[in-house]
Amino acid sequence: MNKVYGVVFKEGSKSNFYKGMDEYNLDDYVIVDSERGKQFGKIVSISDTEAINEEMKEIVAKATEDDYAQHLANLKDADKAYHKCQELVKELELNMHITNAQFNFDRSQLLFNFTADERIDFRELAKRLASIYHTRIELHQIGARDKAREIGGIGICGKKLCCGSFLKQIEAVSMNMAKNQNLALNPSKINGSCGRLLCCLAYEDNEYLECSKGLPSVGDEIKCPSGRGIVQSVDILNRKAKVLVNDEKEEVSFNDNQE
Repeated sequence: MNKVYGVVFKEGSKSNFYKGMDEYNLDDYVIVDSERGKQFGKIVSISDTEAINEEMKEIVAKATEDDYAQHLANLKDADKAYHKCQELVKELELNMHITNAQFNFDRSQLLFNFTADERIDFRELAKRLASIYHTRIELHQIGARDKAREIGGIGICGKKLCCGSFLKQIEAVSMNMAKNQNLALNPSKINGSCGRLLCCLAYEDNEYLECSKGLPSVGDEIKCPSGRGIVQSVDILNRKAKVLVNDEKEEVSFNDNQE
């Protein structure tokens, strides 16, 4: 019977899902097909057949000891290629930063990820790399969020970065989301390891927007049981506000029927 296996290509990265016969176990190393050709991976989760879809590829085979040895050699050679590429970038005076290098399992492709503030003409760089490594060279420009996904790490919450663990697609995050949640617009508080706004700001945005309906804003003048006052702060999720009335603070609750 087929099952669905979550496979990672490196520790801490997001899972890629494959189907396969019920003969693999957690922590088994396997060979799979990917967009970049054959890849060496590790099984980190197993699900039942209900999760199978028609587009899901099947695991090619369980990795052998020789496969594992080749994988380690690929990692070692990719690290050397990374440093060589950095040397060439400096020599060619290209305004780009190489973040990592990756061989696929059968070494039919060598991928270099890089960041840059502008479009880069890397044709000469690709030509020189191809002459050295005699394989298909691909240079992929990535953004700050993608760089964080590739490198991985721990977020301010103490858990693995969302982009490098479970997020399949990185959605746009706007400053309005932080404002909607009454967060202090302090970069050290609302920016992630990538230097961009935290992905998790998007998780509760719709809930905050729903709860904020009918609530006043800070600075608004509203009518309270003890008189009119100025709103000092708003607790969106609990639908409460602190209002300054006659130099004294008063807490006001807003129910669904209140305008």
